Amino acid sequence: MDALCKALLIRKVYRYDVHGRAVLKTLNKYYVTDLGIAQIKNNKTEMDQSYAIENIVYNELLIKGYDVYTGKTKKGEIDFVATKSDKKIYIQVAYSIPNEDTKNREFGAYNVIHDNYPKYVITLDKLTYEFNGIKHINLIDFLLDDNF
Repeated sequence: MDALCKALLIRKVYRYDVHGRAVLKTLNKYYVTDLGIAQIKNNKTEMDQSYAIENIVYNELLIKGYDVYTGKTKKGEIDFVATKSDKKIYIQVAYSIPNEDTKNREFGAYNVIHDNYPKYVITLDKLTYEFNGIKHINLIDFLLDDNF
């Protein structure tokens, strides 16, 4: 894995303890720099769409200049904690929010975070809305937003 990271084929993403405000050195995640690389190791003909969208958001955050971590909370995980100078944002990523259970899971991940940094849920759904102060954004809108 280290050799693949040094070759810039994959990137190691450290976990960030949201409550302890510290970077953790265990249970890291890995994202590919090119989704074609992920397909090489995949025996299936189709790629997991949720993984692909999460990977796209991760790469875009890097392009936009963020330091990116996966977030660890007392009750679970936040897909991304992204920081840039004095700015911090939290992001959950899902393919779609087709029902209340999915909506509660994705937006509910933020229930244990009580700071005032912006919180987002990014999906392929065309509708965008807010739920309990958490913004829902379409993936394409996120990718095209230069002010993010």
